Amino acid sequence: MELQQLKQALVKAAEAKGIKEYEIYYQKSEDINAETLRDQISGFSSGVSGGICFRCVVNGKMGYASGELLTEEAMADMVRRAVQNAECIDADGEAVIFHGSPAYAKLPQAEVKLADPSAVKDLALKLQNAMYQQSDKIADGTQSAAVSMVSEVYLYNSSGLELSNRVGASGAYASPVLRVGEEAHSAFEFGLGDDFEALKDLPKKAIDGALAQFGAGLVKTGKYDVIFDGKQFRSILSAFASAFSAKNAQVGLSLLAGKEGKSVAAPCVTITDDPMRPESPMKTPFDGEGVATYKKEVVKNGVLETLLYDLSTAAKAGKISTGNGQKAGYASSVGIAPYNFSLSAGELSEEALLSTVKEGIYITELKGLHAGANPVTGDFSIESAGFMIRDGKKAEAVKSFTVAGNFFSLLTEIDGLSDTVKWGVPFGFTVFGSPDVLVRQMSIAGK
Repeated sequence: MELQQLKQALVKAAEAKGIKEYEIYYQKSEDINAETLRDQISGFSSGVSGGICFRCVVNGKMGYASGELLTEEAMADMVRRAVQNAECIDADGEAVIFHGSPAYAKLPQAEVKLADPSAVKDLALKLQNAMYQQSDKIADGTQSAAVSMVSEVYLYNSSGLELSNRVGASGAYASPVLRVGEEAHSAFEFGLGDDFEALKDLPKKAIDGALAQFGAGLVKTGKYDVIFDGKQFRSILSAFASAFSAKNAQVGLSLLAGKEGKSVAAPCVTITDDPMRPESPMKTPFDGEGVATYKKEVVKNGVLETLLYDLSTAAKAGKISTGNGQKAGYASSVGIAPYNFSLSAGELSEEALLSTVKEGIYITELKGLHAGANPVTGDFSIESAGFMIRDGKKAEAVKSFTVAGNFFSLLTEIDGLSDTVKWGVPFGFTVFGSPDVLVRQMSIAGK
């Protein structure tokens, strides 16, 4: 059945049950992925997934049901199951079907489509071949991959709200393994684009990253000025992003509870959440509840301006939703998540930021970050690698040291930021970014 036919079948079944408040959420995703091993395609897949979720309010409670079988009979059964689920739910707070925001951002009307499968394979092989050509130290395990995806979302509810969005992205990564004698190192570089010309720098960047790790020594235990590569600090931001969720704050799982309007970071720190970042291919003008999304400064000049809210948590707090009620998939319940979530850039070039450190450490790798971090307390202790900083410049590589601290304290101790935000890989509509970050006198456990 076509989407509009499915909608009509659900509306008919809801009306037959006497349901006054309901929502239909449809999602469809298509993707193509190619991976390499040595000089061949080692894996190729393409697929289509998705389905429909029906939510309804019954006696003040929200019922959910979802499915992938898209027939008129399945739609009637979905409504029946949603009503049954509502009767079984024991939830506090009022169930709400959103009536609509006054206005929604307009996306550019560019055509969104999947890349050709042969082009995806060709890109992966070209990246792989480029790595083998650029270094005679390339070893087995070297891998590249290319991917293209398109996702569409449709939302309709009993208030007449009707929204749709279609987005797509293509990208690739290069991950070389280099070996010299018994010593081997790897690196990873990802970029957005659908052709080799746009991504031709990935192999060299990745190889240079791996080469720089050879001959790494140990660092003495002590306190050092530390610069986190932006790629690593965005991982720290990702690990502790749940602290900015209003839901976690309301249930006692965030130390930012009650801190809105108060200073929580150094004055140079601004953290922005932007669902419509121009450079991002994954933009959305509305969230999983139909609330309009917008750019917001979560932390501005060190002050916590707002937590991230969905409709339920906003109602509890007497606030307005920030449009962060996302759905991880069509069958998922609504949860709070950021969009393009980043520590804003500073004014210093990376070289100028390095020059402010007489002796310190530049961290380029954090191993097992999520295992070594507690998102509730903010504590972390992580095995790391990087380079010594001597007289304002990167010097010899160092490894096997542990950096320890507390995320909430770390925010207050940031002393400098580079002028370039390094963005990560999108996961749905969520992606993290950060410039290089300078923190003075951090505890380092080494030899």
